[in-house]
Amino acid sequence: MRLRVEFTTEPFDLDEAPAHAVVAREVIQSADLDAVDVGPFGNTAEGGADEVLTAVDSLLRRALASGATRVSLQVNVIGEDSK
Repeated sequence: MRLRVEFTTEPFDLDEAPAHAVVAREVIQSADLDAVDVGPFGNTAEGGADEVLTAVDSLLRRALASGATRVSLQVNVIGEDSK
């Protein structure tokens, strides 16, 4: 199964990326995921179910530990693995 995750962390700071946002992006960018897109107001990534769910677990734990007061995320099934 292939999944897409979309997420944001809060609180926002328009002047400088807060520590929780930086950590969350590092988790996603270093995970074994496809089609990673990070931006100032939202982030997305796609991959196999195990890889996405492992990354989401780490993202939640590390972002909250780094000061996030809210993490909004959505996970969608986008298809079956082609492997």
